Amino acid sequence: MSHPAFSEIPGHRSLRKGRSSIPGCVYLVTATTEQRAPLFADFRAACVASSAFTRRSVLGRNRLLAWVLMLDHIHWLLQLGEGEDLAKSIGRMKAVSAREVRRKGNWKDAVWASAFHDRVLRREEELVSVARYVVANPLRAGLVRSVREYSFWDAVWL
Repeated sequence: MSHPAFSEIPGHRSLRKGRSSIPGCVYLVTATTEQRAPLFADFRAACVASSAFTRRSVLGRNRLLAWVLMLDHIHWLLQLGEGEDLAKSIGRMKAVSAREVRRKGNWKDAVWASAFHDRVLRREEELVSVARYVVANPLRAGLVRSVREYSFWDAVWL
């Protein structure tokens, strides 16, 4: 069965509606694995993906403030750099991590779903609370009893 074109998938158009790329703004971005496959339950795949999207060469001028890689999705708290485009930046992070997972993690299928969700943070006070929300995902999912037990997250405040 073939997949519909990106623009034909219900909801994808609404995800892009009003999307802007404002240098200096902080975005909470969520991307899921293709068909929500729990790919990152595999420790090696999670290590490879985390290493790929945190590279300076992949981030460009962007600053990754916090992130957590879950079994079937990722949350990034990303400050957009000067001259960077949000969609292209996320596309680059997903493409490089997917290539590395397929190459080193012995995964043959698509890694990431084509779309992503983003929300710009409007107030600086939101930053720390959103970062806490991001890194607490493994706790809420019942994967660990303490974030210290979970390997796939980081935040600049630590």
